[in-house]
Amino acid sequence: MKAFSILLLIVIIGAISLIGGPFYTVNETEQVVITQFGKPVGAPITEPGLHLKVPFIQQANYFEKRFLAWDGEPSQVPTKDKRFIWVDTYARWRIKDPLLFFQRLRDERGAQSRLDDILDGETRNVVAKHLLIELVQGSDRRIPIETVELGIGKTPKEFSRSAVGREDLQREVLKAASKRTSRLGIELLDFRFKRINYVEEVRREVYARMISERKRIAEQYRSEGAGEAARISGQKERELKVIRSEAYRKAQEIKGKADRQAALIYAEAYNKDPEFYAFLRTLETYRHALAQNTTLILSTKNDFLRYLKTRLSGR
Repeated sequence: MKAFSILLLIVIIGAISLIGGPFYTVNETEQVVITQFGKPVGAPITEPGLHLKVPFIQQANYFEKRFLAWDGEPSQVPTKDKRFIWVDTYARWRIKDPLLFFQRLRDERGAQSRLDDILDGETRNVVAKHLLIELVQGSDRRIPIETVELGIGKTPKEFSRSAVGREDLQREVLKAASKRTSRLGIELLDFRFKRINYVEEVRREVYARMISERKRIAEQYRSEGAGEAARISGQKERELKVIRSEAYRKAQEIKGKADRQAALIYAEAYNKDPEFYAFLRTLETYRHALAQNTTLILSTKNDFLRYLKTRLSGR
């Protein structure tokens, strides 16, 4: 009974080995390289489905068929105009030739390490051959040179005349790196500058110059504003003087017409009864001239006392 159990176990293990060992599956996102004693055998398997191999002797090595990401480490790189900047990059790649890939790199970890060397090196080479403004500006958009140097813009005549932009440099890195990665069974699909920035020392200097320039511009605006305010105030004063002068002229005209009308009325009244008019005017003069506790020393023949004297004599 015990021998029968051992035999049954051996048969089951053998069946599992025979059934499961020779078969392997490949899905749509994978490609396989078969190795025998560590060496590749036959062409890579790129079609999905169920496939056969020699059990125990041959081994299926799976590789991604989908796009893979490479994310570079930020590094300090000098430009052609001797400006040190931090460059952060990324790329997309895929395993184009799995057999060559396996022979040269073995796995994705080795590929990532090799891509670090290739892409970082080509990035440094390309950046070192170009000016900073060419690295910053787009190929279809020119920016002021001062924007790169100080972070601000100036006049259109100071715009970069370079025909090279960031996209051109990315394509240059991609082209140079692709020649080297193709020998590893890798196809580079895309390469981009993720971030570009000044190193810390230069950044502090740039920020200080930006602050100084902004203060200068603000002071210029304040000065122009003060000048404009003075101009508006002067214009207001001039207009106010014109309005006052015009109002005074009209007032004087009205007053002159009123005086003329009054004079005509007085003259008409005088012509009707000169004696009575003289009497009224004299009384008005007495009222204004002879206030309370007023002392006058006059001759008795003075016309000023004519009506007083008549009043006294009549009394």
